[in-house]
Amino acid sequence: MLILGLVLAALAAAFHLFIFVLESVRWTEPETRKIFGVASEADAQTTRPLAFNQGFYNLFLAIAALLGIILVLSGLTTVGLTLVFTGTGMMLAAAVVLVLSNPRMARSAALQGGFPLLAIVLLAVGVAIS
Repeated sequence: MLILGLVLAALAAAFHLFIFVLESVRWTEPETRKIFGVASEADAQTTRPLAFNQGFYNLFLAIAALLGIILVLSGLTTVGLTLVFTGTGMMLAAAVVLVLSNPRMARSAALQGGFPLLAIVLLAVGVAIS
């Protein structure tokens, strides 16, 4: 269970790295604007500083989870799992906030929170049975 939970945490981190690239690097690109429903280049330029900041938020969550995975695999299980639970827990919490603030974003929230939720459950079970 523990290894599968770590794999799911890595997938959650990879997804958040992808979102980082979209929000902080490619925000004004037409394909990215379409993904996020940004109507125009002017709107993208106006919201660019907010998206840039949000992208780094996603990057830092991914780093926390990935660093935790590395530490667990290096034998520093307690501190590693703490970081993995922190990173994936915040990813999941952000997905919950997204859907509560805008129910039309349920699909996006599911994409954002699905892997973290599964990682948390499997890691908790893995820790409980070990």
